[in-house]
Amino acid sequence: MQTILTGIRANEEPTLGNFLGAYLPTIRLAKEHAADSHINMFIPDLHSFTTPIDHSKLYSQIIKGVKYYLAAGLDATQPNIHIYRQSRVSAHSEMCWILDCFTYFGEASRMTQFKEKSAEHADAITVGLFNYPVLMAADILLYDAKYIPLGEDQFQHLELARNIAIRMNNKFDQALFTIPAPEKEQIKFMHLEQGLRIRSLTEPSKKMSKSSENAKSKISLNDDPAQAAKKIMSATTDSVGVIKFDMVNQPGISNLLQIEALLNDRPLQDLIADWAGQSSYGDLKRKVADSVQSFLSLFQEKVSQITDAEVEAILKQGESYANHAANQKLHHVQRALGLRPSDSQTSPTQPEH
Repeated sequence: MQTILTGIRANEEPTLGNFLGAYLPTIRLAKEHAADSHINMFIPDLHSFTTPIDHSKLYSQIIKGVKYYLAAGLDATQPNIHIYRQSRVSAHSEMCWILDCFTYFGEASRMTQFKEKSAEHADAITVGLFNYPVLMAADILLYDAKYIPLGEDQFQHLELARNIAIRMNNKFDQALFTIPAPEKEQIKFMHLEQGLRIRSLTEPSKKMSKSSENAKSKISLNDDPAQAAKKIMSATTDSVGVIKFDMVNQPGISNLLQIEALLNDRPLQDLIADWAGQSSYGDLKRKVADSVQSFLSLFQEKVSQITDAEVEAILKQGESYANHAANQKLHHVQRALGLRPSDSQTSPTQPEH
């Protein structure tokens, strides 16, 4: 049974863009493949502090992050859906060190995200930030994951994981790791060829970013619904005067059409046809504002009905599965490296510790 793996980042408040562009596609994949695949949804809490965060809020943010996925429609009762915290599966850290020793400094230095984030945090660049892609490789390779739904900015890290796996498989002349599917195959599997990216409400040429300091540029999932509707009404559009889907010349209007289609589970082309030739941007904004307000009101109500105890029970079950699966892989790799006796060196009556 193949494994599909994705991370649930929990140390920042997600935006509507995260919900529409990441939550919904992930939940759709889970529904489509839970019958024939393991769906590993891990919380990369060790990754969370590669850059400075408020550690006093991390634990509560982790719990809330799981609630958001459950409220969005993830069915955690499915036996093949596993939700777990990275930090509660020690094999992630152990495998990371092993992979470190088979990762070249030069290839790790070329990671674009490290260069960008280190520029942002020039006064506090940590080894953890530099090493982050190798821990990500461990997250993937421990479970023989073939498909990893992730953002376009993470494809370089995925390629590093592939290179490490190929290198180690060749060096030890055995299939230690499943090689994750290459970028083009990942894009096809995730339906990313549709090119969905929810834009900033104030600068629609850019994506909606949860780290933006401009509150009007984004709608967070914990925003007051009425205030969120006002953000839509003040969203930047253009002076063309015709409602048309054109991400190059009319990104603001196109962004609103995307949001409206996704919130109402309608094909984008159908919505574009509904508004074709119309010129009242105000009418479109009011329609989208109503949809956003209704969505947030219902979503936040669902979140409030999920208890911390329910989340803890789901995590405990997922972590039991993850520890078993990850330790099997870790021990297999340790045997190949000579850290444990090989099968031929272990007698049938001698247990392996």
